[in-house]
Amino acid sequence: MDGTLIDSEPFHYETLLGAIAALSGTVPENFENRVTGTTIADCHALLRNETGMTADLGAFIQAKYAAYVSGATRLKLRPGAAAVLQYLDEAGIPYAIVSNSDRILMDANLRAVGLQRPDFISVSRNDVREGKPAAEPYLRGAYLLGFEPSQCIVVEDSVPGARAGLAAGMTVIGWPEPHRTDLIFPNGVVTANPENLLSSLQPLLSAVVQ
Repeated sequence: MDGTLIDSEPFHYETLLGAIAALSGTVPENFENRVTGTTIADCHALLRNETGMTADLGAFIQAKYAAYVSGATRLKLRPGAAAVLQYLDEAGIPYAIVSNSDRILMDANLRAVGLQRPDFISVSRNDVREGKPAAEPYLRGAYLLGFEPSQCIVVEDSVPGARAGLAAGMTVIGWPEPHRTDLIFPNGVVTANPENLLSSLQPLLSAVVQ
């Protein structure tokens, strides 16, 4: 969801840096690239291991999430995502949102872009035992949609997410954000044009439907 459906990765990083500063922490080298697509617990563990952050996970989550939820109304769909959603809706193709974010952040994102509705299927980090890069989040999404993994296509902007999709036995499209075209996705991932996801998605959907 973050960086794929919604242009929220910059805001995530902004509030992450704010939480670190509020807790008198320091930022490790290449931090943004290393935490993109990971869970808040993984991020906190990295900070503790590499910078000696003394704040516990609960305090870190509270500082980060309070800032994120209060400012999430400014978030918008990522350019290109609206065209994909419209295509899927018009074609009657069901879809789900699978995220490594906790439910409170996921719901804030969905509210911001008008996608929070009773029939909308979403899987947050709180809904599974293991987050990405484990397969469980995507397997859960497939189960809720009523499809076999082999019938599903995953769209991901992060390497951990792409690994999760592959581990689940799904077709994976890597859709890097325009400023992250340096990302190297795992073997087996179809890399889409950062500016035009639909052109890569349509032929794969046709193959799956057939």
